[in-house]
Amino acid sequence: MTAEPRHGRGREEASTRELLAAMSFGDPGDQLRLRDLLTGLGKRVFGMMLFVATLPAFIPVPGVGGAIGGPLVVLVGVQLLLGLRKPWLPRFLAERGPHRRSVQRFEQVLEPWFRRLERVSRPRLSGVLDHRAAGMFTGLLLVLLGVLLALPIPFTNYVFGLLLLAFALGLLERDGALLIGAWVAGVIAIAVFGVLSGALATAVTEWIGRLF
Repeated sequence: MTAEPRHGRGREEASTRELLAAMSFGDPGDQLRLRDLLTGLGKRVFGMMLFVATLPAFIPVPGVGGAIGGPLVVLVGVQLLLGLRKPWLPRFLAERGPHRRSVQRFEQVLEPWFRRLERVSRPRLSGVLDHRAAGMFTGLLLVLLGVLLALPIPFTNYVFGLLLLAFALGLLERDGALLIGAWVAGVIAIAVFGVLSGALATAVTEWIGRLF
């Protein structure tokens, strides 16, 4: 059955819910290679890369999700900050990715929410998504949020995970309004969990010290 296009989305361009359903279909033991997941997505490719990078944040084991997802989110953010048009992946990452069973569990939880999102989200405010300065600002926020996700700040993995999903969905759905909302929430989260707690400044200082 072919899905009807919605809100001006082309018939050939699947929604995020449809992309997730396609990723979930098949043997639960299969490993999905990141290289394959990013193929054929055009301007939405960084959204998918961020979506996959965010998945580990929901691993219900303290410290593990942030340690895996944080650096991946930073990798996405740095590339947007540099203005890359296509993502770069080291080979050891390109050949790896989530197991299908993890995506299937994720889909079971998020599918109803994606259905609700489809009623209000649509491609709009394309200038927010395509402008170089906007992409750099998105990249900067993702770098900072990725650092915070990687830090052992108690009870924040799900908070950062949901926020990063908003960024990913804004990029995947080509929804500039949703991305602006993610910007606002991201700045607030960085201020509350990073600047006010001192965690972000401490991490950046340590990284600079290691470099020099």
